[in-house]
Amino acid sequence: MLTVEGLECAYGEALVLRGVSLRLAPGQVLGLLGRNGAGKTTTLRAIMGLLRPRAGRIVLDGRDLGALRPYEIPRLGVAYVPQGRGLFPFLTVEENLRMGLLVRDGDRRRLEEIFELFPALRERLRQRAGTLSGGEQQMVATARALAADPRYLLMDEPLEGLMPLLVEALLGVIGQLRARGVGVLLVEQRIEAALRAADEVALMEVGRIRYQGTAAELANHPDVLQTYLGVRRDRRVGG
Repeated sequence: MLTVEGLECAYGEALVLRGVSLRLAPGQVLGLLGRNGAGKTTTLRAIMGLLRPRAGRIVLDGRDLGALRPYEIPRLGVAYVPQGRGLFPFLTVEENLRMGLLVRDGDRRRLEEIFELFPALRERLRQRAGTLSGGEQQMVATARALAADPRYLLMDEPLEGLMPLLVEALLGVIGQLRARGVGVLLVEQRIEAALRAADEVALMEVGRIRYQGTAAELANHPDVLQTYLGVRRDRRVGG
């Protein structure tokens, strides 16, 4: 279990997270939704040790991650796909993927498992990552994170800028990860897609979790989406 307890984070004197608490179980997809500036990316960065909390705890299977350095957290099985992908553009696809393998001393067999999820990458191994399309780059970024064989995967707006066909493909990958027991914390602005993918949803506003429940429960409270996300929709969530 990956648990965030009473997390408070700030940039300088500006408090961004105000007592955020979340629980992510193996094989669960938790959607973290909110308007721009709500604190979603800050939450992910804090979990990965890229931002030190002022208060609260981040616990992985009973182990407090607070004292660890950022490079130690992926070794424990938590991987991160950042917004903007963060690829090495002048390295090939294969070289980017091998960066992920280095985290936990993976080998070629791990790459073969990844190609089952992203078969198109097998044909792009010698191509520089910076020359790929946006959708292909997102595949590489996700595959690189998965190369570390994580138990929990944090994804920051992975569907941003993707064509509908690629959105469906990536949602399919998230579904396969769920079936394999990987917990996924999904930050996403494409609300309909996020609600389809997620088992549970947490809505953030101004650094606080304002609502948490299943997508089915949210279907009975369309006013909640309107209030916290500015989204109007009917009651047919995930239909």
